Amino acid sequence: MPVTVPPRLVLASASPRRLDLLKQIRIVPSAVDPADVDEAPLRDELPRQHAARLGAEKARVVAARHPGCVVLAADTVVGVGRRILPKAEDEATARTCLALLSGRRHHVYGGVTLIGPDGREWHKLVDTAVTFKRLDSREMDAYIRSGEWHGKAGGYAIQGLAGAFVKQVNGSYPNVVGLPLLETANLLAAAGIRPDL
Repeated sequence: MPVTVPPRLVLASASPRRLDLLKQIRIVPSAVDPADVDEAPLRDELPRQHAARLGAEKARVVAARHPGCVVLAADTVVGVGRRILPKAEDEATARTCLALLSGRRHHVYGGVTLIGPDGREWHKLVDTAVTFKRLDSREMDAYIRSGEWHGKAGGYAIQGLAGAFVKQVNGSYPNVVGLPLLETANLLAAAGIRPDL
C-alpha cells in the first residue's frame, strides 16, 4: 500500500510564539515565510473583521510564493468594544493599552486561514474574552519597565508577567498567546496534516 506523503506546510508568520504553539502539538512547518502586509485597520473595521481579514491576506500573499504547499496564517487582534488596540511599539502606547484594559473585559480575536495545495481556503475566527483586574500605577510602571509588552497586540503577553493581571479567561487560552490550537489542528487535519504522534 503506497505511503501518502503529507504536503509541505508553510507558516506565514515570524512569531516565535506561533511556532512554539505548533510544536506543542507536534506540528513542525517545512518553512517559515512571514507575510509583509499593511496591518492598518480599514475605516470602520471592527476588531473581529480586522483579525479575519489580516489572517486571510497573509495566507494569500504567502501561498502565491509557495504553490503546491499548505499555508497557515494567523492574526491576533485585541479589541475593547469597537476599538482595535495596536501592537505596542513604544512605552506610551503600551501604557495607554494597559489603562484601557485595567479592570475590564476585552476580547482577543484570532483570525486563522489555511490555504491548501489546490488553492482551497479554510477560515476560522476564534474569540476569547479576557478580564483584567484593576491595575495600580506601581503595577503598570513595573510592567512597562519589563519591556515584555514590546510588539504585542494590546500591549501585553498573557504567557508572561501579565498573566498576574488576568482574573478570567473565557475561551481558548492559546488563542490569546497567538494561535488557537484546537481550531488550527482541525484546519490542518482537513488539509491532510496531522501531528507526528
